[in-house]
Amino acid sequence: MTFNLNKSIEILERTPFVLEQLIKDVSDEWTLSNEGADTFSPFDVLGHLIHGEKTDWIPRLNIILSENTDKTFSPYDRFAQFEESKGKTMNHLLEEFKQIRQKNIVFLKSKNLSEKDFTKTGIHPKLGVVTLSQLLATWTVHDLSHIAQITRDV
Repeated sequence: MTFNLNKSIEILERTPFVLEQLIKDVSDEWTLSNEGADTFSPFDVLGHLIHGEKTDWIPRLNIILSENTDKTFSPYDRFAQFEESKGKTMNHLLEEFKQIRQKNIVFLKSKNLSEKDFTKTGIHPKLGVVTLSQLLATWTVHDLSHIAQITRDV
């Protein structure tokens, strides 16, 4: 599939609704269990998605589109949710995710990105040079992968 921003936004906009339908008001037995050692529960996944909304996708988009000569991304802490989600409920995380995702989609749309923008690059700490279209496609696939993961747990 060739990258298409509108098709990515179709998924990105729906993810909060899909997650809400899957895990809102579901018992902890479903939302706190995982698939085994070194895996995330649905609660952990939601915290992970929130952390990504704050520190990954949009900040990296801004780096790529900036006029700065240094386009290096900060490393992403894929385990930060364990600390950041402490004391929160699943329903609180669902609402937080919905709000920040909506804000990020509005921001993404406001950029009025062109085909030329999609070829601009940044430097991923592990993968090296990545284009904006690769970043945005990864954001979309990341959502779908975690939705699939959650459906295996609930």
